[in-house]
Amino acid sequence: MATTQPHIVSAEQLLKTPDLGRCELVRGELIMMTPAGFEHGSIVAKMTAPLGGFVKKHQLGRVTGVGTGFLIGHDPDTVRAPDVAFVRAGRIPAEPVRGFFPGAPDLAVEVLSPDDRASRVLDKVHQWLEAGCGIVWVVDPEKQTVTVHEGPNRTATLRTADELSGADLLPGFRFPVAKIFE
Repeated sequence: MATTQPHIVSAEQLLKTPDLGRCELVRGELIMMTPAGFEHGSIVAKMTAPLGGFVKKHQLGRVTGVGTGFLIGHDPDTVRAPDVAFVRAGRIPAEPVRGFFPGAPDLAVEVLSPDDRASRVLDKVHQWLEAGCGIVWVVDPEKQTVTVHEGPNRTATLRTADELSGADLLPGFRFPVAKIFE
C-alpha cells in the first residue's frame, strides 16, 4: 500500500511532523532522503569525533551530527541538514534551541552518497554559502577527496596526502584526509 506524504511547506509544519524520516525542506518543497549507508555513516563518525573533540577542548562552540536542521531560508522556507556542522560559541543563543537552528552553521560537512548528482550537491553548497556558512566541506568517498568551499569562487580539492584545516574558523584544527577514508 502506498503512503501519502503530508503537505509540508513551512519549517514549523516540518518540525511538527516528527515521523517523516530523513528529509529536508527546500524552498517549500519536502525532499525525502534514503537512510545513509554504512560507509557514509562511518565517514560521518570519523569526522565528527575529532572535530567535536577539538571544538570542545578549545570551547569554540558546538558540533552537531547528521539530521540537525538549520533554517536557512524563508518564504518559502528552507531547512537543510548537513552530515556534520559547527556553530561558533558567539552565535549560540543562551536559551536552548528546541527547533531548527535559526541560520546556517559556520561549517557544514556534506558526505556524498553514491546516488548524489553533482548539480544537486553544488546547489546545496551554494545555499549554505548564500545563507552565511563560512566553509563547506564536501567529502567524496569514491574519489577519496574533500572539496573545501570558502565562497562561490574559492574552492580547493584535497586528496589523501593532504590535511584538512579549520582555517580562520577553527584555528589549529588539522586532520589528515587519509584518516577519513581508513
